[in-house]
This record gives sequence, C-alpha cells and structure tokens, in this order.
Amino acid sequence: MDMSVMSKALREGLLSFPVTSFGQDGAFAPEPYAKHVAWLSSFGASALFAAGGTGEFTALSPEEVPGIVRVAKEAAGNVPIVAGCGYGTETAVRLARNLEDAGADALLLLPHYLVGAPQEGLFAHVRKVCDAVGLGVIVYNRDNSVLQADTLSRLCDACPNLIGYKDGTGDIALARRITAAIGERLACIGGMPTAELFAEAYKGAGFHSYSSAVFNFVPEIALSFWQALASNDRAACTRLLEGFYYPFMKLRDRKAGYAISAIKAGVRLRGFEPGPVRSPLVDLDATEMELLRTLTEQAMRTLSIAQAAA
Repeated sequence: MDMSVMSKALREGLLSFPVTSFGQDGAFAPEPYAKHVAWLSSFGASALFAAGGTGEFTALSPEEVPGIVRVAKEAAGNVPIVAGCGYGTETAVRLARNLEDAGADALLLLPHYLVGAPQEGLFAHVRKVCDAVGLGVIVYNRDNSVLQADTLSRLCDACPNLIGYKDGTGDIALARRITAAIGERLACIGGMPTAELFAEAYKGAGFHSYSSAVFNFVPEIALSFWQALASNDRAACTRLLEGFYYPFMKLRDRKAGYAISAIKAGVRLRGFEPGPVRSPLVDLDATEMELLRTLTEQAMRTLSIAQAAA
C-alpha cells in the first residue's frame, strides 16, 4: 500500500488489534481468526493490526507472525493490515522482511526484548528496521523503548518510511513535546491499554487517532465513543466511560495481563472461538466471565436505547 494512503488511514479513523485465535492445543487457529477479522472489517475500522499487543505478539514466535498476517490480509478485504514486528534488532529486521513478503501494508515496531537502551541505540534499532523494508513503519513508545522528542525528530529526517508514532507511556507531557517537535510529519496514535480512557487527553495533546482493544468484541460501543470524541460530545463520552469503560477497567485490573485476557473473553462472548490465551497469561475465571457478560449486555442495551432516541 502507498505510504501516503496508509498514513491517511492511520490519521482519520479508528484502529484496532484483533486477538489471535488459538486452538485448545495452543497452535494458531486460522479459520476462527479469519472469521473474526472479517467480522471486524465489516464495522469500518481504518486499519487492523495483526499480531499486535492485543494479538499476543510476545507469545508468538517470529516464524508464526507472517502466517497470521497472510490470513488477516485475506480476511480483511480492503481494510489495511499493519503487522506486529519486534524482538532484538537482527530478529526484527528479518521479521520485517518476511512480513513485507507476507503482504503487510505497514509495520508496528513494538519494544525490543528485555533490556533498556540509550537513545542512540534506539535510534539505530528503529533505523535498521526502517531501512530493511519499503513499508511504512510505526514506532511504539512503551516500556523499555521510549524515544524522546529529539530522537524521534532525527528519525523522521533519516527514515522516509517512518509514518507513525504510537504512545503507550501515558506520559502526556512527553507526548505533547513529541507532537510539538514533529508537527504533522507522523501519524500520532494513542496506544494505552483500553485507550478510550485516555483518548480525550491524547486528543488534546495533538494525537490523530488511537487503537481500541474493545473493538474486538463491542465494535458498536467503540465506534460510538470514537464518533462522540470526534464531534467533541463530552457528555456522550462520559456516558460511555461511566456505563462501560470504567467498569471494564475495574475487571481488567483484577490480574496482570487481563488487558488481553478480558478482550479475548469478550470475543468469546460474542460467539467467536478465539481459544485460550497463551502462557504466561491466564484466562478469566467463570465468575469474571459472568461479570463481563452482564456488563457487555447492559452496555449494549443502553447504547441501543440511546441510538433509538437520537
């Protein structure tokens, strides 16, 4: 895909990360994955990120990711597919090339593995991945891989195919310094877990879009929030936050890793077969599943009533 077209998609619409479907044996399950991706694509997402954070990238081997991307590309129709990429530099370079061959429309470069690194090292890491492919690359600021504003500005000059910056730090001051430094050079994407909780703050910091994990199982609610945010309808944003997102956050925060596990549970509640999460994550227990079911059903009913009255 032309990088200008991909950049436009990242700036102008809602983004999401499909969960990766596994069988009971733990192996990638292409048929249920394709069914879920096709369903998500029908809701008008601007782009979908295959094998991203919510897609359990860190639990996937580098050999599995290109096959997942191929299935997503076939299932998604005209919706662009951004592929998760990462690990150490040499592995990330090899994976990036394989993902380009697999038909990815762009890459999301997730944090490198385990160790921290100075800004010069992060600069070299991102540049090597960008130089390895002709695809647009989005860099993910999070955890042990946080580019500062001046480093990101230098990368913009050095890497013509660097098209996006996704922030998962929650540091609004840093995010604002970055948007001030890079202007409109990159698409700026909010990337906090349950991004809607932070969307208003990131919009104020100059961000174009965000990635919605709950789009996986309640795309109707995710799109309603996106539309309310875009139209500056703070009352509608507040209703959705109080009626769904804050209670979901409370459930999500019960255990580490539930930011992914609760999404996969929600996909299961919508009638799909995403399978279990991979170790070291754990699935919701039966009581938590019922809590999520009740919350989802109530929120969907409330949304339907509100839309009927509008």
